[in-house]
Amino acid sequence: MKRLPIIRTFIRENASTFVSMLLLVVVPVVVSSTLAVVLYNYQDLLTDLSWVEMLLYFTVISVTMALALTPTTFVALVSGFYLGWSGFTGIVVSYGIAALIGYSLARIIDHGKMMSFLNRFEKARILMQELRNQSWSLIILTRISPVLPFALMNFVLSLLQVDRQRFIIASIIGMLPRTLFFFWIGTQARDIVSVLQDPDAGAGGQILLISLIVISIGGLYFLFDRALKRALRKAAEKS
Repeated sequence: MKRLPIIRTFIRENASTFVSMLLLVVVPVVVSSTLAVVLYNYQDLLTDLSWVEMLLYFTVISVTMALALTPTTFVALVSGFYLGWSGFTGIVVSYGIAALIGYSLARIIDHGKMMSFLNRFEKARILMQELRNQSWSLIILTRISPVLPFALMNFVLSLLQVDRQRFIIASIIGMLPRTLFFFWIGTQARDIVSVLQDPDAGAGGQILLISLIVISIGGLYFLFDRALKRALRKAAEKS
């Protein structure tokens, strides 16, 4: 029962942060569905872009991905279909910029309140430090999975206060496998609407996706389990 007041205080002091995180999960689904309808009605909208239009496109998707308006999978499929492999480098750079924007926005929204609250508790403080010490693995594992929302992970990792430069580099590395996969599916598609509704890549593609999810979940479980054990051991030694 003593934990209830602590939980209430935690939620109350971080209400804006939790609302933002919820929106980062819900908004991409709504917006991507709307954009799919737009592309259905205007299927030549992104065809034969000039270099200026392509630069504008990359700028826009960097912002929309950072704000959770467009899921990264949606962007990779659409970009692969309309731009082909000539646009792949721009997508990778856009992911990095989107990650940086999301990271910075989370800092602005949260103001370090969540970590300040957690740091009041010795075990939680040590656990957060252990996770930061393993931030390379943590970031890459969260990026590999195609089911963990990109914008939400930007927010969570920013709250954890991982190093900014490490965050961007590890994010790009972790995103590459699934980005390549969905971009390739986009390049093979004959119709943008059908590929958005059902990005079928056959048995091989499904095995790859399942493998990425298993690697991500299994790796994160191992990482958190090890960090928790180390945190408890250090807390016990200090006591």
